[in-house]
Amino acid sequence: MTAVRWATGAGAVVVLVGTGFWAMRPGQVDSRLWEEIRPVIEARLAAEQRGTGYGEEVPALDAHWFCRAEPVGVERHGDEVRAGVDTLCVEYGLRDGHLVECGGGHVPRVMRLARAADGRYRVVSHEQAPDGAGNASWTTSRFGRLGSAALRDEMSSAPLENAARARYGLRKDAPVGDC
Repeated sequence: MTAVRWATGAGAVVVLVGTGFWAMRPGQVDSRLWEEIRPVIEARLAAEQRGTGYGEEVPALDAHWFCRAEPVGVERHGDEVRAGVDTLCVEYGLRDGHLVECGGGHVPRVMRLARAADGRYRVVSHEQAPDGAGNASWTTSRFGRLGSAALRDEMSSAPLENAARARYGLRKDAPVGDC
């Protein structure tokens, strides 16, 4: 009988721990809302990057910024949205008919959006993690421990490379070189 009680107790502990992890996971994301705000966020990110890259200093490269955002937590409050996002922006250009990567950055951000009179969302403010000292505490305070852990994962640049290839009319498997 002792083994049965032991197994029951161990099973209960596993269920409680699993429930705790489930309850503490990063914020759930309303996929319909995310699909509505994602293009707005990514356009804002790309617009903010303009003028900051090496490639733009070399007109022959015809460099452009490509950005993507992945949700960590999205909360709607009436017509306002707070979106905790993991972002990746990369500057690509074209040199001698070949795609080149000129720079980029992977940064967590908190974006605040509001619904405009036309019914679409617009970014009204955003914060981003500081470089160096203070990054870890900023990230933990905005995203929590589990959300911060999710931000440490690498973001693939493949979707951005594909968008850049399409923009420059290159084949889908065209290699990416250094600027």
